[in-house]
Amino acid sequence: MKNSKLVPLKSLKSVDKLSANSQIIANSHSLASLAQELIIRGFSKRTIKSYLSHNQHFLNFIGKSAREVSSQDIKNYLLYLKSRNYSNTSINSVISALKFYYTELLRRKLFFTIHRPKKEKYLPTVLTRAEIVKIINCAHNLKHKLLLSLLYGSGLRVSEVVKIKINHLDLISKSLLVKNAKGQKDRYTLLSDISIKLLNIYLPKLPNTQKYLFNGQLINSNLSQRSAQKIFDHALQESGIKKDASCHSLRHSFATHLLENGVDIRHIQKLLGHQNIKTTEIYTHVAQNFLKNVKSPLD
Repeated sequence: MKNSKLVPLKSLKSVDKLSANSQIIANSHSLASLAQELIIRGFSKRTIKSYLSHNQHFLNFIGKSAREVSSQDIKNYLLYLKSRNYSNTSINSVISALKFYYTELLRRKLFFTIHRPKKEKYLPTVLTRAEIVKIINCAHNLKHKLLLSLLYGSGLRVSEVVKIKINHLDLISKSLLVKNAKGQKDRYTLLSDISIKLLNIYLPKLPNTQKYLFNGQLINSNLSQRSAQKIFDHALQESGIKKDASCHSLRHSFATHLLENGVDIRHIQKLLGHQNIKTTEIYTHVAQNFLKNVKSPLD
């Protein structure tokens, strides 16, 4: 198959449309079987788009059909990505996408001589409690303050906070049900007193028919992740804080501050929804409470 016959991924605007029109796409797109398999297996929309994109870009690069691909083609592509300053983490994502398609679907043995690069061990950006309060106070309206308070106070991913439904909130028990989180798993997490105070003001202002806590532009749609990130970016800029932070920094800060407060790391793992305790253990490297009890030899 030549590149000119490949349908650009921009035409696959949503997974819903993709699944509905999969038969039409199958006649013209080499990755239709991949799309169908990912949908059937219940992968998230984000993962589906990522896997399709990586595989499409790879085919565009080598100019061959999927059946003609060799291990050397994959190595050449990975080397090209490395030359474009892709991080090891990003390259590992590409390998996962390609390996799923060629190993799981096409049953081709191309990855025996392809090894994953070592993951970078960067420490997450953690904000102080004072900095977080300042950022929340710099949000210009109640909706934005509430969103930021939930990102930090409940330790949420940005993909989770925008999809909170009103019926997932339990103000009496101070808990929040996080539905269909990463890995298609549900979990419960905390609701802070500050968030509850904001909710008591915010909720009565909403229409009775509203489903999501933070509505999007379309009826019965949720706020986009990009919009949530813009809310954080604007508040960060207004605060004057110069750290290289994002929405996810609030989640990192939630975990780190709980650890510094003496909360058991297993409890933090459950609140964050981490499958592996090793993912949670990274916060032991940024928690600074131990520094208070250690003096420099210079002193």
